[in-house]
Amino acid sequence: MTQRYPVPELASLPEDVRARILEVQEKAGFIPNVFLAFARRPAEWRAFFAYHDALMLKEEGSLSKGEREMIVVATSSANGCLYCVVAHGALLRIYEKQPLVSDQVAVNYRKADITPRQRAMLDFALKVSQRSAEIEEADFEQLHAHGFDDEDIWDIAAISAFFGLSNRMASFASMLPNPEFYLMGRLPREKKA
Repeated sequence: MTQRYPVPELASLPEDVRARILEVQEKAGFIPNVFLAFARRPAEWRAFFAYHDALMLKEEGSLSKGEREMIVVATSSANGCLYCVVAHGALLRIYEKQPLVSDQVAVNYRKADITPRQRAMLDFALKVSQRSAEIEEADFEQLHAHGFDDEDIWDIAAISAFFGLSNRMASFASMLPNPEFYLMGRLPREKKA
């Protein structure tokens, strides 16, 4: 299956969008497909990545980068989003330094080699993703018992909700993961000479 919407030429993009994409390419060694797919609408691209960065790159709170990616992988799996499971699964493997964890979380996080705290986090993230109308005070109490404060709980919910949008956009557009994502974090990185 091919992507439903053509991606724009890099040279045709506004300077700020092009500069950010080139920065990502420099760091990753390739351009993740999501960057070009969303760039067809620069205003939406800017809003999407501003919110993405506010959630995923923030330094405050007790959620690690790996835990943020766990939320993305678990909720994206529940939403059937191939792109996000594969791309964010790669980041999860890298951040957690565990080559098996993203596959475990994607298939069944309840059986994954994660902590009880992380399982409670993912239980809540999936409830936000699938049954948000059922959230009640007991959900907050459960998370508080695992050491999450109200700001952490907001982060869990916001990441779950944001990636619900991302999952649906990637799925409807038939966005495919870059081949590079499949091996990232599975094998030790080659040392540069």
